[in-house]
Amino acid sequence: MLIIPAIDLKDGKCVRLLQGKKEAVTTYSDNPSATARRWESLGAQLIHIVDLDGAFSGDLKNLDAIIQIRRTVKTVLQVGGGIRKVGNIINLFSAGIERIITGTAAIEDHEFLISACNKYPGRVLVGIDAIEGKVAIKGWEEVTSITAKELAKRLELIGAAGIIYTDISRDGMLTGPNIDATREMVESVRIPVIASGGVSCLDDIKSLLKIKNLWGVITGKAIYSGTLDLKEAIKLATTG
Repeated sequence: MLIIPAIDLKDGKCVRLLQGKKEAVTTYSDNPSATARRWESLGAQLIHIVDLDGAFSGDLKNLDAIIQIRRTVKTVLQVGGGIRKVGNIINLFSAGIERIITGTAAIEDHEFLISACNKYPGRVLVGIDAIEGKVAIKGWEEVTSITAKELAKRLELIGAAGIIYTDISRDGMLTGPNIDATREMVESVRIPVIASGGVSCLDDIKSLLKIKNLWGVITGKAIYSGTLDLKEAIKLATTG
């Protein structure tokens, strides 16, 4: 299981939102590239980047910061947030980003998603953000009637390279991940699932390691606030 540090970008800065609320923002760094370099130095094999401004607006807004991160580290990067157009994907892949994540488009524009998965096999992941089992879109501002498991199965058939599953109620709360919901998600599909939301300490990593075939877990607030040591978490996940 990979331990994947997150870098959330807002106005070119490294921030965290509480439960995805754009007014509940904490700024951790004015230099996202330096943050990426730090996570790389601690052993991160993959870094998860989210353009929060893009997620709310529907278009990439922090491309310059993303490009600078790419120039700074050699670690594999995956980027999400506002990727709802082919042009967004082309810009990111041209900048050297290895994987992209789309969310809202998976609900609203199936043709876009199918085309992207076919054109870039193995490089297009889909974020499923859920609250009480229902999928939320547009930066978590709109909750749909579609269940997370239903969408996951549909995405697998379309050809998504993997799923990033976020329990919104746990995100940024440091209350522990939703183990049961994560296990259900992993067992519902055969493509890789990455868990996100709620990780607060090494005990949470131990709990997630018990989920058979969980591909990875994203951690954000815990490594910024210091309740989780990224290096120790990576070591634990590597040795079991």
